[in-house]
Amino acid sequence: MADDPQRNFRSAYYEKVGFRGVEEKKSLEILLKDNPLDLEKLSTFSQRFPLPSMYRIHVWKVLLGILPPHSDSHNLVGGYRKEQYQDILEALEVMRYINAATPSTHVYLRMFQLESQVLPRCSETTAPDEENEDFLSISRAMEEIVDDPIDCYWLIKCFVNQFHTKFGDSLPHLPKSLEHYLSQEEPRLLNHLKNTGALAQLPYGLWFRRCFAGCLPESSLQRVWDKVISGSCKILVFVALEILLSYKIMLMGINRPEGVVKFLCNIPQENTDAIVTKAIDLWHKYCGTPMHAV
Repeated sequence: MADDPQRNFRSAYYEKVGFRGVEEKKSLEILLKDNPLDLEKLSTFSQRFPLPSMYRIHVWKVLLGILPPHSDSHNLVGGYRKEQYQDILEALEVMRYINAATPSTHVYLRMFQLESQVLPRCSETTAPDEENEDFLSISRAMEEIVDDPIDCYWLIKCFVNQFHTKFGDSLPHLPKSLEHYLSQEEPRLLNHLKNTGALAQLPYGLWFRRCFAGCLPESSLQRVWDKVISGSCKILVFVALEILLSYKIMLMGINRPEGVVKFLCNIPQENTDAIVTKAIDLWHKYCGTPMHAV
């Protein structure tokens, strides 16, 4: 689709004067009429703007490969996904891994393990290890965002798989990246965290492996996941950075690393929308803003 200079001017003008989102919904609707859907344009849109809630799940399913780019195949493929879900569920019931009392997030975990060929023997099922706890945290958060259990499972599975495939090699480097940007924004806080021994103990697993599931409420979390699903794990660094900046006065007053960790694992929930907005602004400041997709 060719760029429309007038549309681009209006979008830039509205954003400049503070009416962010005036044309976003209309722009996305134009993209969703393409057949096949242009994944690159959808990713660029998602990187630049928050997805409207009425289209978020559909766009996530397309970007994660749950639905194909060809819109006329969506009903057919959706039917296949439902059949596969039912088959896996039935197999686990027959093998007695799950029953009516099994929490839904644990059902999703067993389904994921079966499909990944890492399902433990029934006699060897123990308490979830750290990797499984990461999966369960993401599952609990996704369950709050998505109503339909079939959609929920496929989104969890494909989100986790895509995250590890695309960003697995980058994850160990994110703490160092956070340290770098904190040195640019607030060197005094960085020195305090280093001197108290807290820097090495920050909740990197909660932030980076779980993508803030269990840390941010879902209304804020889904705006972060828009960026992760559309191709950026760097956004996680800037959300962590903005949490540190937003609570720097509180953190500067804590001199024990366990106190810092306890606070950061249980941040107040009422200010998180503003934190995510500022984090996205920081991300664009340091990493640039993708070109408008429409």
